Amino acid sequence: MSPNIIIIMGIVIGIDVGISTTKIVGLREGRVISPIRITAADQVTSLFGAFGKYLHDNKIALSDVEQVMLTGVGAAYIDEPVYGIPTQKIDEFIADGLGARFESGLDKAIVVSMGTGTSFVQCEGNDIRHIGGLGIGGGTLQGLARVMLNTRDHKEIQSLAMKGDIHNINLLIGDISTHPLPGLPMDATASLFSKAQYNARQEDVALGIIVMVLQTIGSAAILSSLNSGIKDFVLIGNLTLTPQCKEVYPMLEKLYGVHFHIPKYAEFCTAIGAALSYKK
Repeated sequence: MSPNIIIIMGIVIGIDVGISTTKIVGLREGRVISPIRITAADQVTSLFGAFGKYLHDNKIALSDVEQVMLTGVGAAYIDEPVYGIPTQKIDEFIADGLGARFESGLDKAIVVSMGTGTSFVQCEGNDIRHIGGLGIGGGTLQGLARVMLNTRDHKEIQSLAMKGDIHNINLLIGDISTHPLPGLPMDATASLFSKAQYNARQEDVALGIIVMVLQTIGSAAILSSLNSGIKDFVLIGNLTLTPQCKEVYPMLEKLYGVHFHIPKYAEFCTAIGAALSYKK
């Protein structure tokens, strides 16, 4: 082959079709291109809407796309090539592992995928396997907010929580002991929601819900690593955008001697992993 000939690889599109949102990302020569997410009434509408918007916003022609890789629970609804482009499906847990490994640079870690619920995927080199899950996640947060705050709007919940005081909701070690207990500082949580009163402020309740969901996920992740020697956890999914992650997870790191990592494109790691799984 002549040295003057340059082969330009096509774009591989990774699409994560979730319960409530669809995330889409392009990958070209190992570089992530402008990830976006779309919310729609159903998974099929969400997928095709996201795909069309992605191509339009990034000025990508259909002919530039080499392959579409689908993952997520909504991928089961798609049985034909997307817009006539070669299309394959990849196991969601494998996509979680590939995307998190790529974004974090870690070869040995547990991936904590915080979606509507939460799944745990253990990665050790090329060994990527699902090790369990938890029925608590973003769906829990929204459901409790609907019942307790009469809203499911994430921005409104966050706005309330930013003005909340967790000391009015959670029972801390300092509330039950005058001295730190072995391995437990005074500000560690003794019991979630134990101090909540009938007339609790909405701001405090909103913060309590968020902290409960994040802390429960973090604690379960640490328990999932027992006997594995793994101390690194890669957080991915929508909940990583929650500001309280910056408070809850450093506290757990200090308490248990572990490390929680939130990559740059944590929200899109599963879509990135789907694209990375493509092999000619």
